[in-house]
Amino acid sequence: MADPQAELATMIANLKDKTGKSLDDWVGLTRASGPAKHGQIVAWLKSDHGLTHGYANLVAHKTLASDAGSHADDDLMAAMFAGPKAAMRPVYDKAAAFVASLGEVEFAPKKGYVSLRRSKQFALLQPSTKDRLDVGLNLKGVEPEGRLEKAGSWNAMVTHRVRIASAEEVDAEVEGWLRRAWEAA
Repeated sequence: MADPQAELATMIANLKDKTGKSLDDWVGLTRASGPAKHGQIVAWLKSDHGLTHGYANLVAHKTLASDAGSHADDDLMAAMFAGPKAAMRPVYDKAAAFVASLGEVEFAPKKGYVSLRRSKQFALLQPSTKDRLDVGLNLKGVEPEGRLEKAGSWNAMVTHRVRIASAEEVDAEVEGWLRRAWEAA
């Protein structure tokens, strides 16, 4: 089961090993000499300091004191899986756990879905109904096969989707599509 707080703690712990500076060091540097807006901070950290998008986004959030992985994310997740859609939480958890095992991934909860990013968004997980979780995938140039279908008008941010009704359906086929989208990002 993916735990956003645990993932955030791991990311913060790995920051110094990956970059040579702690989160506090990066926040101090950004506050002292970096731009002031979130997108500008991310771009500056990536271009001038070589940080990956995930780490740059983390530093930007912390610099602006809008704590990534905060209560706001918890509130979005709670609302997303409230009421009838609560039955889809175990399905989400299984898919999210697999994605987290791939390596560096940013989980970005929104109002109705969770965006999955590496250097760019490669997938999203959306509890669409009380009995279906949709996995949206960015797989440009890939022909639909098996349970993989074109996204069509469902969501313009992805090219394909897989409809999942139970945790058992997060199987080798779905994991393969998620891995392929992750690798392409």
